[in-house]
Amino acid sequence: MSRPAALSAAAAAAAAALVAVLLLLRSEDAGPGAGSSMAESEALPNLRENFRKQNKSVFILGASGETGRVLLKEILEQNLFSKVTLISRRKLAFDEEAYKNVNQEVVDFEKLDDYSSAFQGHDVGFCCLGTTRKKAGVEGFVRVDRDYVLKSAELAKAGGCKHFNLLSSKGADKSSSFLYTQVKGEVEARVEELKFDRYSIFRPGVLLCDRQESRPGEWLVRKFFGSLPDSWASGLSVPVTTVVRAMLNNAVRPSDQKKELLDNKAIHELGKADGSLRP
Repeated sequence: MSRPAALSAAAAAAAAALVAVLLLLRSEDAGPGAGSSMAESEALPNLRENFRKQNKSVFILGASGETGRVLLKEILEQNLFSKVTLISRRKLAFDEEAYKNVNQEVVDFEKLDDYSSAFQGHDVGFCCLGTTRKKAGVEGFVRVDRDYVLKSAELAKAGGCKHFNLLSSKGADKSSSFLYTQVKGEVEARVEELKFDRYSIFRPGVLLCDRQESRPGEWLVRKFFGSLPDSWASGLSVPVTTVVRAMLNNAVRPSDQKKELLDNKAIHELGKADGSLRP
């Protein structure tokens, strides 16, 4: 076999193996998700307007990542919060006028206790922190996806945050034999122990987006799902924009539940509850 042919075969095999693992890790959740009804969809404009009148403040963790970046953009376009704060390890640069009033708190995640003031005075928090084993190694992945998230949640709770939103993953299970889903499940459970007034967990499937950061494996997976029928692809994947819309649509609707778990199906339903998120 020629070298180009061998490389092509190896790439195909790697892609197939990657897809197989993702399908296994991100199999459909058995439990029902917190979806949306047609009545809720029709009521969303009123819910948003009522939410704005409450002049709530919000913080975002992980705004430099794909989901956090889109979430920030949508929050500003919807004008849902009176104050928006980004908590990150470096200051982010924005050229657009819409970002001029965004507050930025630069922290050292290794010494978060020294930055507790950054987490004070927020009504709502969105945590989109996350990395990969390839980028950070096993130890780094656990530190970011579990330790940083948990410590941030602890400080947010102490600072008065009432509604904490956690971006997790499909298949999250603290008893899982896979490190990724095990860590996600563990941090879900430990944040729940903090007893926020409202705690919303989002478990999307494979996130479909055009990352600024190059991740060849995810590119292969996106190509794979793009070739599948919509009904199949939607069961295992979800566009980042749909996740963000589900997060915000969920945040503006009142709930008496202490804990909400939205699986991939529920995210699709709630994220598509309204054709436009603009006020």
